[in-house]
Amino acid sequence: MRDLRLLPKAHLHTHLESTVRPATIRELGGEPPEQDRPFRDFREFADQRAKVRALLREPGHFRRIAEEFCQDEAAQGVRYAEVTFTAAAHGERVGDPDMPLEAVLEGLAAGAERYGIQTRVILDHSRRRPAERLWRSLKLATRHPQVIAIGLAGDESHPAAPFAEVFRAAREAGVHLVHHAGETAGPASVREALTVGHAERIGHGIRVLEDPDLVAELRERHVPLEVCPSSNVLLGLVPSLAEHPLPCLVEAGLTVTLNTDGETSLAAEYQRAREVFGCSDAELADLARASVECGFAPAEVKARVCAEIGRWLSG
Repeated sequence: MRDLRLLPKAHLHTHLESTVRPATIRELGGEPPEQDRPFRDFREFADQRAKVRALLREPGHFRRIAEEFCQDEAAQGVRYAEVTFTAAAHGERVGDPDMPLEAVLEGLAAGAERYGIQTRVILDHSRRRPAERLWRSLKLATRHPQVIAIGLAGDESHPAAPFAEVFRAAREAGVHLVHHAGETAGPASVREALTVGHAERIGHGIRVLEDPDLVAELRERHVPLEVCPSSNVLLGLVPSLAEHPLPCLVEAGLTVTLNTDGETSLAAEYQRAREVFGCSDAELADLARASVECGFAPAEVKARVCAEIGRWLSG
């Protein structure tokens, strides 16, 4: 069987603060979560990640986790990653609005040079937080070319409407929009992400199958879903991997990309797709190719990685 660590991949949905190595968490004075232990609910998950974020205080901390991210992703066959980072919230917490993002970008640049991986950054924003913070995220995005998108995350019961003006400004500035939806809330959250939020991709979107009309719209518009099966199980949103809707999303003709949310390695996620969903190597290559094509990488990067996927499959 072909080695899935060698399958060239793009990673479109992973949160930097969720990828911090357990050893790094310990060195920074924290206690890493138990591996593969399901969370009781979304709140427990959010609280655990808040504890990790609180450990990051100095530029060196942010540079370190970004460079380690590059090393770990490259080891999984990832050629291109769009990593999500909550820059504005960190800036408020440490009293310096620019430092966290600048340090992360320095770490990613060092990681790219050392490990041969290309990265871009998405700045996320909790739906529970005020629009003023999202405006600050947009300002950061327009100042740094490596930041290619902003988007909503967090509790999807909070509406997107309060942020409509920011979304309009982002589109005018050429900043992409990618929102979490259809994960903890139903199809209505996806519709709002598409209409109010002008989403170009949907983070998660696993509940779209509850609305056949929405499925048809997503299929017709070729709006990609960033599906994270293991994360959905760990958060208690799906009972088990065997019951995960990913195969049904693919069968419905939707554009599906495979991701981790930061809760596992991407090669391991592909391995689970092989073992649990019965995906063939050709189907796994299709998932990898979709992730490349649905990213915001330059055309030449997409062409190169897709060619590498073809060589992996034919080898």
